[in-house]
Amino acid sequence: MTKKDFPKIHFYDRDLVSLYNETWVMMKDFWKKGSTESGFHSKYFSHPDSTRINQVEACFSTFFLVYSNRIFPVTSMLDNFYAKQEDSGAIRGEYSIKTGKPILPHDNPKGVLPPLFAWAEHNLYHRLGVKKRIREVMPVLERYYTWLESTFKADNGLFAPPLAATMMDNAPREGTRYPVDFNCQVALAALYLAELSDIINDKDTNYRYKKAYFSLKTKINALMWDERDGFYYDLDAKQKRLRVKTIASFWSLIAEVPNEARGERLIEHLVDPREFGIENPFPTLAVRDKRFDPNGMGYRGSVFPPLTYMVIKGLEKYRRNDLAREFAIRHLYYVLDGLYPAGGKKGSLYEAYLPHAEGPARWPSRRGFPRQMHLPSTALSTVSLMIENIIGLDISLPRKTVDWTIPTLELMGIEGLALKRNLITIFSAKSNRGWEIHLESEKLYYLTVNLFGARQKTLPIPSGRCSLLVDKL
Repeated sequence: MTKKDFPKIHFYDRDLVSLYNETWVMMKDFWKKGSTESGFHSKYFSHPDSTRINQVEACFSTFFLVYSNRIFPVTSMLDNFYAKQEDSGAIRGEYSIKTGKPILPHDNPKGVLPPLFAWAEHNLYHRLGVKKRIREVMPVLERYYTWLESTFKADNGLFAPPLAATMMDNAPREGTRYPVDFNCQVALAALYLAELSDIINDKDTNYRYKKAYFSLKTKINALMWDERDGFYYDLDAKQKRLRVKTIASFWSLIAEVPNEARGERLIEHLVDPREFGIENPFPTLAVRDKRFDPNGMGYRGSVFPPLTYMVIKGLEKYRRNDLAREFAIRHLYYVLDGLYPAGGKKGSLYEAYLPHAEGPARWPSRRGFPRQMHLPSTALSTVSLMIENIIGLDISLPRKTVDWTIPTLELMGIEGLALKRNLITIFSAKSNRGWEIHLESEKLYYLTVNLFGARQKTLPIPSGRCSLLVDKL
């Protein structure tokens, strides 16, 4: 294993390993060159057929590109948007690849999209360990947050963007004035702006964003939570709850909006097969809704990998790693069946999947839906979920830590994962001495092993090779 290789994974199901490996191979065709005219960086990640770059796709793509062992320039994805920031602080959601100019649709004239930059930067910091970058991007992120507040914050303390800003095109959310997902996404931005400022020891900025976060969180809990249903709902112009259960509500989990009791009630909807707990998690609309369509029909039942990834990361915030892993495995097998369908047919990696059956979602009236080989979406499943939830690794370079959750004793692990200039290998396998954890590293780091959710042990792992007997842990 050299520093030019992608990390290899070990898992007992070779089909999922092949799916992971093929994703990296496919990814080589998704890199485009910027130009003087567009003002984009020399190399950035985008679907080959795309004529525009999308802010949300760029943010989500950083969550899997961080595992490329620095082969791919992950930060350029966000820097393309930062370079376009206007004097007002505005960063538009989409820009033309040819001209570099913003695309401002009639139903979203200011071009705002879900504000996920701070979440992405926080993840980059823990995966790449570059504190200097935080100091560089914080002024950009702060001006952007100020623009969101001055443009979309209403007198009641909630945010009221156009419904098109949620990117859930045909979801049955008519009459929505205050979208639950966008408000939770702004809360998420404030939460991570506070954490980023804490990392660089900026106490005043940390306090300011903590205050903004708790203020918005309080408003969401007071106005959008429905105690009878145990669910967060969109609000209309009169602040009346619109009782439509969509996946938008689960942004509240990753933004840590509900308390423990409300979080558990919300999670109950994710395991209920009459709502979101179907075999391929998670549909965009509750199954029991009369407008739910088993063909997917866009945001009326389709399963979108980025939204599934978001829900799974939210489950981790509420210490439901068991459910997170179960849902990740179930979802990955549907992605696998989409790439290798039965009968030798030609498959692909799709933008969206059927909720109840194998294969891509359908929406006949939308030309080109779902997009094929859409790695900006599906690599979140085939790479990020594979490493973080199937293998079970949580990595923080600044802390020099790797947390490994082992739910069952089976062959699994990773080989040649770069922690800055340190390549590490961690995997479990059965030998004649019993189950062993094999380790190899160039430099010292700290490994926390969580066995079966019951036993946890932290060990300093020295440079070189060593092994641990699971029974001794």
